[in-house]
Amino acid sequence: MNTETASKNVTLGGEFIIKDTAPEDIFIPEEKTQEQQMMYEMSRDFVNSEIIPHTERIEHQEEGLALSILKKAGEHGLLGAAIPEEYGGFGKDYISTTFLTEGFSHAGSLAVSMSAHNGIGTLPILYFGTEEQKQKYLPKLATGAMMAAYCLTEPGSGSDALAAKSTARLSDDKKFYVLNGQKMWITNGGFADIFIVFAQVENAGIPEGKSRFTAFIVEANSPGVTRGEEERKMGIKGSSTRQIFFQDVKVPAENLLGETGRGHLIAFNILNIGRHRLAVAMIGGAKLLSTISVQYAKQREQFKHSISDFGAIKYKLAEQAIRTWVNESAVYRASSDIENKKHELIEEGKKYHEALMGAAEEYAVECALLKFTSSEMVDYVVDECVQIHGGIGFSEEAAPARAYRDARINRIFEGTNEINRLLSIDMLLKRALKGKLDLMSPAMALQKELTSVPDFSNGEEADYAHEKKMVANMKKAFLLVAGTAVQKLMPHLEREQEIIMNAADVLGEIYLCESALLRVMKLKQLSHDVSFQEDMLHVYLHDAMERVNESGLNAIESFADGDELKMLLMGLKRYTKAENFNCKNARRRIADKLIAENKYCF
Repeated sequence: MNTETASKNVTLGGEFIIKDTAPEDIFIPEEKTQEQQMMYEMSRDFVNSEIIPHTERIEHQEEGLALSILKKAGEHGLLGAAIPEEYGGFGKDYISTTFLTEGFSHAGSLAVSMSAHNGIGTLPILYFGTEEQKQKYLPKLATGAMMAAYCLTEPGSGSDALAAKSTARLSDDKKFYVLNGQKMWITNGGFADIFIVFAQVENAGIPEGKSRFTAFIVEANSPGVTRGEEERKMGIKGSSTRQIFFQDVKVPAENLLGETGRGHLIAFNILNIGRHRLAVAMIGGAKLLSTISVQYAKQREQFKHSISDFGAIKYKLAEQAIRTWVNESAVYRASSDIENKKHELIEEGKKYHEALMGAAEEYAVECALLKFTSSEMVDYVVDECVQIHGGIGFSEEAAPARAYRDARINRIFEGTNEINRLLSIDMLLKRALKGKLDLMSPAMALQKELTSVPDFSNGEEADYAHEKKMVANMKKAFLLVAGTAVQKLMPHLEREQEIIMNAADVLGEIYLCESALLRVMKLKQLSHDVSFQEDMLHVYLHDAMERVNESGLNAIESFADGDELKMLLMGLKRYTKAENFNCKNARRRIADKLIAENKYCF
C-alpha cells in the first residue's frame, strides 16, 4: 500500500468542476517510487525482448505465437500484478499497475490482448465472483495458465449493450443454464479459455419489466461453444478477434456471475477501469510516436537541411509532445484518485475488490473524459507522425502506417467517444441530483457575478495566479453553458446530444488544463526546472481557451435567442478571454529540446 498516496485529501468524482485541488493532493509521474519504476521497466524490457523482434510474425497471426508470448508474460508476473496475493497475484496498488500498463503499451496488437485479459476478462471475477469462483479461476488467470475474454457485443447490440438477444434458460432442476446466442468483436476469442458472457435470463422468477441481463463464466471447452474465423481488421491485426457462438451450452448454475438480472452493474463498472487503462496505453503509445517523429525529422533532409530545422515541422513535434504531456498529467492524477479512494473504502471496512470497484465507479466521469481525450490525442499524434514521414509514412514498411491503423480502434472500443461524451455529462448531473455534488451553489453564485462589474485583476500575486484564474474561468464557462442548458431543456436534454457533447468537450478541457497546471505547480514545489513544462502549459491553456469558447458558442446558439443569447454570449466571452501569448516561440523551445534529446523527453 502506498501510504503516502493514501494520506492525501481525496477529491470526489466530478468534484474538480467546483472545487480547487491542491498540487500536493495529486500524484505526478515524476514521483514514481523505485518499485513503480521497476515495474515500468520490467514491462518495457519484456516488450523489447519478447514482442518487438516478432512484430511481423504477430501481425500475421502465426499460429500459437501470441498465446505463447502472453503465457510467458504471465510467468513474468505481468498478468497478475493487480490480483490479490491470496488468489495468486501480487496485489500491487493501482498506480503501480498503471505504470505497468504504460510500459506494455509499446506491444502493439498484443497490448490489446493483454489489456483485455487483465481488465475486462479478469476483473469481473475479481469484483463480482463468489469466493469459490475466485479460488478456481483467478490463480490461473494471474499466471497465464488460463486466458480470458469478454463477450458483451452482439450483431444487434453495441453501445446499447442491454439490448442483447443471447438467452440463458434455467434448467428444471436448477443445476445449469442453457445458453444460446452469438457474440462478436471478441478480443482473445481465438484462444481464450474462459468467456465472461452476458445474456437475458429466462424462467428464473424475474418479475415482468425487471432486468434479465445477467453475466456468466463460460468455459471455452464446453460443448456447444464454437469460434468463428479471425476477423479481417483495419488495425490491431495481431490480436485475435472472433465471433463466439453458443448453442445449447450448459453453464453450471454456480458459474452465474454476480446476481441474476444485475449484469449491467458488471458491464458498466468494468468499463470504468477499462477506459482509464486505455487512456494509460494511449500515453505510452504517444510517447513512442513522438520519439519516432523526432528521430525521423532529424535524419530526413530536404533543401540541404534536416526537416527538423523547419518551423512547420517544429510545430508538429512540439504539439505532439504538448498534448501527450497534458493528457499524461490527467491520467496519473485520476490514477492516484482511484488509489486514494480505494484505500479510503478499505479503511471503512470494504473488501479489496469492493473498494477497487467503488473507487473506479466514483471516478467514472473522469474515466469517460480521459477515454475520449486520450484516444483523440493519440490520433493527432500518429497522424502527424505519418505526415512528418511523408511518403514513407504511407508505406507499410515503416512503423507509422501500422500505428495509424492500430490507433483508430481506440475511439470505438470501451464505449465510443460519442457515448463517453454523453456519459460524462449524464453521470455528472446524476451525481448532482443524488446530492453527491453541489452544482447549484456555484451556478447561483455565477448568476450574481454575471450582473456585477468584471474583475480584471489576477487576485493574489501568487505563483501561477493568472493560470489559476484561466482554469477557474473555464469552470465558470462550463457552469454557464451547461447550467443554462439544463434549466431550459430538462427533461428533453437527452435528445439534444450536440449540446451535451459541446459541454463534454469543455469539461474535458478543464480536467486536462487543471491537471497540467497542478503538475507544473507540484514540480516547482519539488524544485524541478519547469521552464519547458511551463511552455507546454501556457500553449495548451491558450489554445484550450479558444476551444472552450468555440464549444460554448456552439451550445449557446443552439438553445438561446434574443436578450438571453446576448447575455450568455457576453458571459462566455468574459470567461474565455485570454492574454496574448507567443505560442510559436514556446513551441519552438519545446521542439528544440526534443530535437536535442532525440526523443520524447518530458
